[in-house]
Amino acid sequence: MYNVPADFINEQKVWDALENNQNPDVSRIREVLARANEMKGLTLDEVAVLTCIQEPEMLEELYNTANKVKDTIYGKRLVMFAPLYISNLCANECLYCAFRASNKGINRHALSQEHIAREVEVLIKQGHKRVLLVAGESYPKEGLQYVLDSVKTIYSVKSEHGEIRRVNVNVAPLTVDEFKALKNTGIGTYQIFQETYHRETYAKVHKGGKKKDYNWRVWALHRAMEAGIDDVGIGVLFGLFDYRFEILAMIQHINELEDKFGVGPHTISVPRMEPATNSDMASNPPYPVSDADFKKIVAILRLAVPYTGIIMSTRETAKMRRETFAMGVSQISAGSKTNPGGYEEEDDISGQFSLGDHRSLDEVIRDVAAMGYIPSFCTACYRLGRTGQDFMDLAKPGDIKLHCGPNALSSFKEYLQNFGSPETVEAGNQLIQQTIENMSGVARQRAEKLVKRVESGRDDVYC
Repeated sequence: MYNVPADFINEQKVWDALENNQNPDVSRIREVLARANEMKGLTLDEVAVLTCIQEPEMLEELYNTANKVKDTIYGKRLVMFAPLYISNLCANECLYCAFRASNKGINRHALSQEHIAREVEVLIKQGHKRVLLVAGESYPKEGLQYVLDSVKTIYSVKSEHGEIRRVNVNVAPLTVDEFKALKNTGIGTYQIFQETYHRETYAKVHKGGKKKDYNWRVWALHRAMEAGIDDVGIGVLFGLFDYRFEILAMIQHINELEDKFGVGPHTISVPRMEPATNSDMASNPPYPVSDADFKKIVAILRLAVPYTGIIMSTRETAKMRRETFAMGVSQISAGSKTNPGGYEEEDDISGQFSLGDHRSLDEVIRDVAAMGYIPSFCTACYRLGRTGQDFMDLAKPGDIKLHCGPNALSSFKEYLQNFGSPETVEAGNQLIQQTIENMSGVARQRAEKLVKRVESGRDDVYC
């Protein structure tokens, strides 16, 4: 099953939806936006309508609708994390990536477990609680065991005021049995990007290695979920092909997972192509995505899959990241390095791609707080089993906010007390106080109780 053509990605249906819904009038667009306000997701035809929006007035209505939906479900929270690259060894030939096997222009590293532990120590001292483990699609002689050992190493590192409480993983597609072994290490989300759903383009840009196999990759999330990993992350690399096609094809993939497993992806990532060492394609994307279209992509995805987290990485500039918070983004990386060992030592020629936001975690948090958003380091849902279908059962009626709001505030308070700079502490404490004052009922009671526990010297409190 898992290496046969994936008929759930039906390219003709995508093109038909785009053709049949081109040039929609204002009344049709507003009809779709009204449907989106119901927070029940959108059909392919409805998503196709939104991709056609060009007029400033209608774009503003799109953004406002996305902001309303995001605020209703997630409130003013932004989950914080850092990527942790453990290896840039790779057996693939992806023309857009600096890690491709034939590229001699980067230094190759596979960190030892001792070195991984040192990287984790740096991240903990910065205040991080979540990491995304990333590795090129080749491993040292231990094979997959290298990844499994690395997850265990990350969890094992402790300090006076912290540890990594959730490890998400972005590694090459695995078999069902291998996914079971990965799940047994205690990971949170398994993340993988198809890069492009357009089969012809996929073949053109993946010239060697196992990643050439479109079908093996597109079935990966089925295998992960069959293995019991109920939190999975999805995404495409915008710039490889027409973004309108990619959005609709990804919606087909999401619908397939919901049909087969009762729940879709926990997160959607929206990476846009950025320059990479010795890659002409990365510097000159075949289908460049403008800033205006990029913001539209984020807003459309928020409306199409309203209960799914949308991740914005440090590929984008601080300005672009700020602008997309209100359009649907709910998770961001901060203080990121894309080269193995980069947190302990600077190395500008080992990274996977160029970064647009070079600010430290503390600088990002201070900026986010100034905008009125609560930086959240909460990992409670994962640790209490509120994942997969259980998470959606709380999210869809809005009950998850009774947990997430208070937990975000307590985890933010913990960061401020243990790691924040004086300027960030001042801004953060003001925001926490204002936020609690604007809360009511059970959520306010929980928030006040949890924050007081942190103020008394307790770490890692949540409901």
